[in-house]
Formats: sequence, C-alpha cells, structure tokens
Amino acid sequence: MKLLLDLGNTRLKWALQAQPDAWLAHGAVDWHENVAAALQLAWSSLPRPDQVVGASVVDSVRESAVAASVATQFEREPYWLRTPASACGVRNAYAEPQRLGVDRFLAMVAAHAEGAAPYVVAGVGTALTLDALAADGQHLGGLIAPGPQLMQQSLRDATVRVRPERPGEILELADNTADAVTSGCWQAAAALIERFATRMAHRLGGPATLVLGGGDAAVLLPLLSLPVQLSHDGVLRGLALWANAQVPAPSPG
Repeated sequence: MKLLLDLGNTRLKWALQAQPDAWLAHGAVDWHENVAAALQLAWSSLPRPDQVVGASVVDSVRESAVAASVATQFEREPYWLRTPASACGVRNAYAEPQRLGVDRFLAMVAAHAEGAAPYVVAGVGTALTLDALAADGQHLGGLIAPGPQLMQQSLRDATVRVRPERPGEILELADNTADAVTSGCWQAAAALIERFATRMAHRLGGPATLVLGGGDAAVLLPLLSLPVQLSHDGVLRGLALWANAQVPAPSPG
C-alpha cells in the first residue's frame, strides 16, 4: 500500500493506493489552507502505508512541511521522485532531464500507459503546459504558458483600467470588461492547445489523442473543438505507475 503525493503549484493532491491500482482514499488541500491541520484530519483514519511516494513542483519549504505531516501521522519518510531521462516507456526530450517538471513527465507516463498512440498532453492549472508524445514513448518537447486564471490576474496587475468588479463569464463576444477579460484568457488557452495539437500532427505521424488534465481542465473542455480525452488524476496515476516500477521495496519495520 502506497500513499501518493502530488505537490502542485495550487494544491496538494494525495491518494492511498491499494493493489491492484485503485484508490482506497484520496483528497486535496489548497496551499492557502492550514495544510498540516487539513492533512491530520484527512489522514487520521487511514491505515499506515508501506511507502510514501511524492512528486513535487513546489519549493523545499513546502516539501519539508508535507514530509513533517507524513512523519507525524505515519512515521514514514517520503520518497521524492525527480524527473528522469526515461521511465515506464517514456523518454524525456530535455537535454537536462531534471528540468522538465515531474508533473508533466508523470502525465505523459499515465497517457502512454493507456496505449501505444501519439498523444498531446495538456495540463491546465496555474500554468498551461503542452507536450507531444510519440507512439513509441519519445517525448518531442512542449510549451509552457500562463494558465487562464493566471492570465487574468496578470492582466489586472499590469493595467490601470482593466479592473473587473465581478467574475466574468466565458463568451464568444463580450460587451463588458469582466466578461471580455475572462473570455479572452480562456479562449486564448483553448486556441493555443488546438494550434499545438494541429501543428504536432505531422511530427507525430498523424492526428494525436489530445489528453486534457489539471485543475481547470473541466472548464476549458467545452471550448475545444477537437476530440478530447479528459484525464482525472493523471499525475497521481503516473506516479503510481512510476512508483510501482522504480521505488525500492521498503525495509521491514
């Protein structure tokens, strides 16, 4: 039994994995919450895992805080997975493999495990990430842009008169600033995903399966005109696959 940790930019997601691959329990905590208290409450009734495996794109301070919660609750130390050159059939395109976000790599691992097809893997959260993955598992590279919500915040922070007084709606045409800002940012994200997926087709040998994941994936999904496979817990599922294949067995005790 493994406790899986996905430390993302916005929140911490976790899942207790049983064998075969299935979650006994799972949850999420936003970083602006009292994370230690939230984890203590969420984990208080869980059985002690044999291993704790984590993937992180956050700073060492938050990693250490989560590790302290794990130690307090389970008397375990997390095994932090760092992005490799290759694993689980996926080969990293980066010349310095560790510089590819581990969340992006694990999302590709989860996609590749679904079948030998070319994929475009899109993650929609604080950042918008795009990766092209060939049928043989070769990562061709990708793009990073601000996510739709970060685009909106950046626009508000950098301008004087763009100050929406309410949350906007996502529309094709807006007749007020609130809706114009919201619609423009979400439509821009959708357009980038579609452009990337279309332009990657010739590099991938044909149309790729578009996999959409991340905290804002469900909101973006209706804006896309291409067929989409919505990915739930892609990073955690990739983490489970990687952990089962790579993490040393725990010592007794």
